[in-house]
Amino acid sequence: MHPVADVRGGVHTAPMEITLTQPAGLVASPAFSRVAVVPPGATTIHIGGQNGVDETGALISADAAEQSLRAVQNARLALESAGAGLDDVISWTIYIHQDADLRAAYGAVASTLAREGAPPLVTAALVAGLGVPGALIEVSAIAAVIRE
Repeated sequence: MHPVADVRGGVHTAPMEITLTQPAGLVASPAFSRVAVVPPGATTIHIGGQNGVDETGALISADAAEQSLRAVQNARLALESAGAGLDDVISWTIYIHQDADLRAAYGAVASTLAREGAPPLVTAALVAGLGVPGALIEVSAIAAVIRE
């Protein structure tokens, strides 16, 4: 895990520290931060859209919560392949199919995406369709790691 500065109400910069902030003048949320600053020299890792599919590409279930959990598990596997983990994610993008049970889809992973102190940025959208037929959720992530 990388060092993270949790600053409320202003911007804090420190060398070789990833900063997640809640700037003054914006609504503060315990669930997500508003700004992420990655210093020069940190490794930034982008994880493309992950669905609730198994290693063969088959949907694991028609259930929104199960698909959500698997999509995050797939993102975790992708992060680990690059030497990062869920705690290194600075930004999540979540697409939920408009026909999915929103509470089940997001609720299944909300605690996994959040973290105490300086939660990552989160963008969520309801969409008319996803690239994988039958998929109810897709997640992508940006992680940052300070290598020592």
